[in-house]
Amino acid sequence: MVKLPSASRIRSLATVPSTATRAFATVNPTPPAAQPTKSKPRFEKLDDGLTFDDFLSGDVPPENERVVLGNTKQPRLPSFLKHPIPTGASYSGIKKELRGLGLHTVCEEAKCPNIGECWGGGKGNATATIMLMGDQCTRGCRFCSVKTSRAPPPLDVHEPENTAEAISRWGLGYIVLTSVDRDDLVDGGAAHIASTISKIKQKAPNILVEALTPDFATKGVNVIHTVASSGLDVFAHNVETVERCTPFVRDRRAGFSQSLKVLEEAKKGAKAAGREILTKSSIMLGVGEMEEEIHETLRRLRASDVDVVTFGQYMRPTKRHMKVDRYVEPEEFAKWKNVAEGMGFLYVASGPLVRSSYKAGEFFIENVLKKRRAAAAEHAASQLSTQPPEIAAKV
Repeated sequence: MVKLPSASRIRSLATVPSTATRAFATVNPTPPAAQPTKSKPRFEKLDDGLTFDDFLSGDVPPENERVVLGNTKQPRLPSFLKHPIPTGASYSGIKKELRGLGLHTVCEEAKCPNIGECWGGGKGNATATIMLMGDQCTRGCRFCSVKTSRAPPPLDVHEPENTAEAISRWGLGYIVLTSVDRDDLVDGGAAHIASTISKIKQKAPNILVEALTPDFATKGVNVIHTVASSGLDVFAHNVETVERCTPFVRDRRAGFSQSLKVLEEAKKGAKAAGREILTKSSIMLGVGEMEEEIHETLRRLRASDVDVVTFGQYMRPTKRHMKVDRYVEPEEFAKWKNVAEGMGFLYVASGPLVRSSYKAGEFFIENVLKKRRAAAAEHAASQLSTQPPEIAAKV
């Protein structure tokens, strides 16, 4: 008797195709004309897809009117921006003194290319820029390499005295005081800066003091007056760039109009205290600004009674910062110097390596103070000539 397979066995055999059937079933020849085309590389697919503009609402400005924060490819550093390694006795002496007193300088923190030239100046002409209130800033500007912190450490109460003591030893002719922004403090650090200036003047009355200040946003005008009336010679605050680029270059809490107001209030505060000071601001080129915008910035600075302006090349401190849009040729810097002088600025420093406090002592002493002293001497001589001979002889 032949044993027949069960019904379940028959069903399972029926569902399994033979080897030949499977082979023919998987072969599906395609005519040459219907062969699939080679797929595009991934980056080409992205280029064909949506762009950033597809996610924007409202009117989108054309590309030629947009702020450019940097080229997709970093331009090569021109030879005129390369600088020798800092050396020299004056440079080494200042650096050693700073470390011993626990002081910071913006020259080092901001990786300034001119540190050797400024610190190595001749006796009475060397310039150093001391950074007050620590080395941690509450702002995060896209061009600046100073460390950022929402909660910096408390102020060093000994810093004003230590700073004044160090400066009195160095024999400098000019000192620049700058600071980090301290939005966490009630007065933004104005009293601390003013105290430092007063102590410097007590220990070294002949030294010229420039203070490069924060904008003291939301702190009120009185804190600006506190610094301006403390005994300084130059009140500096940088607009940094043209108004259109400000939101993309500076911290979101900074404002172009706010910076102009700081400079205006500084003059008012000094005048109310019976003092005459100079005000100063600085502009970086190479961040996407346009020519007419630079003209407009200069006009507004002069309208705010700013006396001194400097132009310098933006140089990217690290890869984490915004890229350089372009390297400006020395000839263009010379052009802006002529333009600014023609608009009535008392002094203009303009060049690829110029910074806000670049060799400030030599520039200021040679070009501003000497002119003022000469004018004062001329005025005194003219007054003397109008006196009767017997009185003039006694004088």
